[in-house]
Amino acid sequence: MEHGGSEAEQQVARLLRTARRKLDLSVAFLSRIDETTRTVQVVDSVLPDVYAGYSGPRDSGFCLAVVEGRLPQVMPDARAVPEAVRLHPADLPQVRGHVSVPVVLSDGAVYGTFCAFGLTTDPEVSPRDLALMEVLADAAALVIEPEVRLEQRRAAVSDRLAPVVSAGGPDVVLQPIVSLRSGARVGAEALSRFPAEWGRTPDVVFDEAHGIGQGHRLELLALRRAAALLDEVSGYVSMNVSPQTVVTPACGDLLAGLPLHRVVLELSEHDPVGDYAALGAALAPLRARGMRLAIDDVGAGFSSLRHIVVTAPDVIKMDRSIVSGVDSDPILAKLARSLVDFAHSVDVSVVAEGVETEAEHAVLQTLGVDGGQGWFFGRPAPADTLVDEGTVLAPGVTRLSA
Repeated sequence: MEHGGSEAEQQVARLLRTARRKLDLSVAFLSRIDETTRTVQVVDSVLPDVYAGYSGPRDSGFCLAVVEGRLPQVMPDARAVPEAVRLHPADLPQVRGHVSVPVVLSDGAVYGTFCAFGLTTDPEVSPRDLALMEVLADAAALVIEPEVRLEQRRAAVSDRLAPVVSAGGPDVVLQPIVSLRSGARVGAEALSRFPAEWGRTPDVVFDEAHGIGQGHRLELLALRRAAALLDEVSGYVSMNVSPQTVVTPACGDLLAGLPLHRVVLELSEHDPVGDYAALGAALAPLRARGMRLAIDDVGAGFSSLRHIVVTAPDVIKMDRSIVSGVDSDPILAKLARSLVDFAHSVDVSVVAEGVETEAEHAVLQTLGVDGGQGWFFGRPAPADTLVDEGTVLAPGVTRLSA
């Protein structure tokens, strides 16, 4: 938990005030002890010399010594304890009474100490004061633990992403997108890939990155790697980006340098749009130069219609939740037909995602779907395996080579 006036800090401050006033001492504080430093995290004090952020080496002051048992938790007069005299911070007034309790989290880890001390003009402390401090320290541990765990999760995400970011971004593979009218491959979607041992899908990785303030950076790295593939393949390349990243100047600058007539920018319908006007303003000059806009995962949620109406895309991508089983479920077929009729009525093309079987492919053709993407046409793979040869259907042949 860092200094900054969070709700948790305010709750801890109230606990410290209770301790200081009940014991009639000058200072009460919560310290944190990490690998190198001990830091006053929250403080209630009448002394200006002790403040939140006051810190020193890990083994300076009394905190670590109390945790390790080298100092007693209660010292009626620290001047009478040789180890306390040796460790007394030179920049603080002389401490007399001192009581300190380790703050222990639910997994047994020691966060730091819950302390109170007085000057020579303050009353002494006694062993009976320890019970109050232990109760307040336990309460402080309950308050700060959620923020500690959040901090640990953020650190874990940052550590996990670090080698990917330093390497220039995630690996990017391409999955073919095929015209259901001609059978020709017309484009490909660039898909980010992260280490399999992470056990996380790309959307989860990007969400985690945004959660620690690295989302824009990671998305832009992925976008650059996708853009680099334009020189290696024919047709268009469909690139994924979140609405919140699209509106950043860095994203606009990156896209502006591309051959935009070969770029389809995909926005997921799952991603919230906080400001449609800002999104439209960011996209307008790019679309004026030929970039097409696609709305991804249409049909997977409940925001599709607003997303589509407000952004006026060039392409909508039919979610696999509609495509899978469209050949055997008449309701899905009617839903797909309605989506196609709506899209075509406003001059928007439809690409079906997740096409896996010949039967699905045949029904989608019958329904008038414009394009298809999925394992039936080819799995995501490196750009050098995505070739034009063999992607046009011969008469009577309906399955493309993968």
